[in-house]
Amino acid sequence: MKMYRFNLWVGLLALMTVAMNVVGPLQADDPRDLFEKQVWTGSAGETLPYRLLPPVEIKPGERYPLVLFLHGSGERGEDNNAQLVHVVQELAQPAIRERFPAFVLAPQCPTGQKWVDVSWETDSHQMPERPSESLASVIKLVASLQESLPVDKDRIYYTGLSMGGYGVWDLLQRQPEQCAGALAICGGGDPAYAEKMKNVPVWVFHGDADGAVKFHRSVEMVQAIRNAGGRPILTAYPGVGHDSWTVTAQNRLVWDWLFVQSR
Repeated sequence: MKMYRFNLWVGLLALMTVAMNVVGPLQADDPRDLFEKQVWTGSAGETLPYRLLPPVEIKPGERYPLVLFLHGSGERGEDNNAQLVHVVQELAQPAIRERFPAFVLAPQCPTGQKWVDVSWETDSHQMPERPSESLASVIKLVASLQESLPVDKDRIYYTGLSMGGYGVWDLLQRQPEQCAGALAICGGGDPAYAEKMKNVPVWVFHGDADGAVKFHRSVEMVQAIRNAGGRPILTAYPGVGHDSWTVTAQNRLVWDWLFVQSR
């Protein structure tokens, strides 16, 4: 009996070895590897690194949503990789890509720059007269992709966290007509522009114990838009600090809500 069990164990090991040789290691590839590395160059020679996730299959004659993701301050740089640490990798999961074919755009803000040239620690701010250098490049990049790719211009979505949450609000204030729906995570904006944004579906997320960006920055934006006649959604996470993006990105209902929005 002992010899039988030994031979059976050896046989199982052999089968496992064959399987490993046939199908490779039993581990998932890094979803971030699916994002293509690109660098946008403007007419004045300005550049912006970005990563782009295309739909699994691009069918002739069809157009697809474009999801813009603006990362936080900790992911700034020139490696064209750090901006994929949070949120967007959820959109590279097979189930999401199958359910919601889309282009996912993740630009990287250069070191020392901001999506919005304001302080994140203040209780309020007024929208700068012009977009920051990096956000101006994002605006031009999105416009160029609409011309070069089969993008559904009625389904362009803005998403972002922390510094990127500020970027989402700034974009909505400047060009609300371009956006079909937005996810603003632990950011802040200028409530004076609520009237312009009231018709854009916006879902706002923030931890009420956030020590980096004050919780009331999201509350005041939501309240201002509601006072203007809009219907933004606010999800507050009790006792949660600055990381309100992980639980948000992993909530499949969030993506269901976003992708159903259309201008």
